[in-house]
Amino acid sequence: MKILVVSGASGGHIFPALSFLEALEEKYEGTHALLVLPERSKRAAKIASNGIEVKYISICPLKLEFSRDSFHYLIRLFKGILESLFIIIKFRPDIVVGFGGIESVPLVLFAWFFRIKTLLHEQNVIPGEANKLLAKFVDKAAISFEESRGLLKISQDRVVWTGNPLRKELRICPTRSTALNFFGFEEGKFNLLVVGGSQGSRKINACFLEATADLIDKPKLQVIHISGIQDYALLADSYKDIDIKIKLFSFLKEMQYAYSICDLVISRAGATTISELLYFKIPALLIPYPFSRQHQTANALFLKRTGLAIVINDNELTAQVLKDKLCEFILNPGKLKLMRLGFEPISKINASDALVDAAVSIVIG
Repeated sequence: MKILVVSGASGGHIFPALSFLEALEEKYEGTHALLVLPERSKRAAKIASNGIEVKYISICPLKLEFSRDSFHYLIRLFKGILESLFIIIKFRPDIVVGFGGIESVPLVLFAWFFRIKTLLHEQNVIPGEANKLLAKFVDKAAISFEESRGLLKISQDRVVWTGNPLRKELRICPTRSTALNFFGFEEGKFNLLVVGGSQGSRKINACFLEATADLIDKPKLQVIHISGIQDYALLADSYKDIDIKIKLFSFLKEMQYAYSICDLVISRAGATTISELLYFKIPALLIPYPFSRQHQTANALFLKRTGLAIVINDNELTAQVLKDKLCEFILNPGKLKLMRLGFEPISKINASDALVDAAVSIVIG
């Protein structure tokens, strides 16, 4: 069986694709898989691809406004389309699995044209524009949230709920004592995880840094802060003067250690983050990224409706607001217990295996 997987450039697209490929190799040893990514995601792929065969295409989002660079973007778009055509002709897959983003469009449409089987996966509650378009051409569309079912505008027999695949190592939960030792943390304290997505968030980083200056009960707090590369040096220098135990990372691959001990997460609301919070049953304070066609807002509101998260709009986020919300949780541990109870009714499935099963069922008919 030959499976071609194509993903957009963000971690929210790439990590589910990698999780799918890991599960595929485990369940069907000897399957020939190829992952196709945009060139601008090379760094993220090198961090996480773990020996998976990868090819890169030149395609990039086409900017609608006219500028001196418009011609350059147009050339790259056409180059990426031709590269996609050559890849599909040479590889001759049994199925193409798309994980969203404009990068998926040429390969999925070429697969449809050549009568190759196709599967689409949507990570967010509100489907992206590329997936809305491609859903009309694929054999099946897999969704991460049941709320997405009616938003793809296709017949329901072509929609399957699989959840959002998580990396294998993330699903292997370490013991609490092992995770505490990993960070050098003590038992019996309030453990907080601050993360702004795969690239970090400058606004969350700045507001949290300011909020910690006069935070109450500092000795009770232990913080894991994943800053992204751009703010790491600044935060590392600033945290030297703050009397809180903080472990700072620009990127943390071993997220299972953080999730295994944290009492609360302060984060953006990307699809992968939401799926991880659901899996580990962790209450969250979510600040949706405002410039992603409201995808993150819908993701965050999904958790809020079930009582699993408090949502702060990005334009309302200040250091004082963040500090006040954080103090509410530190002073009222019972609030966290009540929020965790909301996780119980939500079904937990192995999304990676479910998506692999969906792909194989399409191939074998």
